[in-house]
Amino acid sequence: MLLKPLFLRTLAALSLGAGLAFAPLGNAQAAETHIKIEPAQPSDTAGKVEVLEFFAYTCPHCATMEPMVEKWSQTLPDNVVLKRVPVAFNAGMADLQKLYYSLEALDRLDLHGKVFNAIHRERKRITSFKPMADWVEEQGVDRKEFEAAFKSFGVNNKVSRANELANIYKIEGTPSLAVGGRYVTSPSMTGTYDGAILEAQKLLDGILAGK
Repeated sequence: MLLKPLFLRTLAALSLGAGLAFAPLGNAQAAETHIKIEPAQPSDTAGKVEVLEFFAYTCPHCATMEPMVEKWSQTLPDNVVLKRVPVAFNAGMADLQKLYYSLEALDRLDLHGKVFNAIHRERKRITSFKPMADWVEEQGVDRKEFEAAFKSFGVNNKVSRANELANIYKIEGTPSLAVGGRYVTSPSMTGTYDGAILEAQKLLDGILAGK
């Protein structure tokens, strides 16, 4: 059965103690494979078409789709940039947003995929600052540098922008892909993870062709 955005949102927001298991998306036909954003949004990256991946570290579907998105991102042309946008559906998820942007600030996004692994496979409760700091220190990140980044104006500013983008694009579930400021697609619309990426590529091709 096709998972609806509200259900995906709920999965992302639930605590890990619920012991959620991954359930593959079905092949049911969706009413629409993407939605159009009006008015179209400008790119935050000068001279680039942006693809935004809205995700949550606690979302099992994001954990499954992330390697697929990463592989796809390596095929994108030079005038297209993939930007990941961590989403918080409640206040308890805000530290996870900070975790992503702290890793970005420290040039340690090589740990991005490992965060998913730690949460969903190793069942580590790295959802607040102290356990996060313990975990990143285990990964070879200087604890004081991580704390400074986590509490910095720059990271807090990026979290604010992420929340703004989630509102602008009306993100109700993760993972979701926004393409060129004009469209949003997701596995809940297309029925499969691959389908969402293929739909995003189709929409991107149209934008690059000037359609």
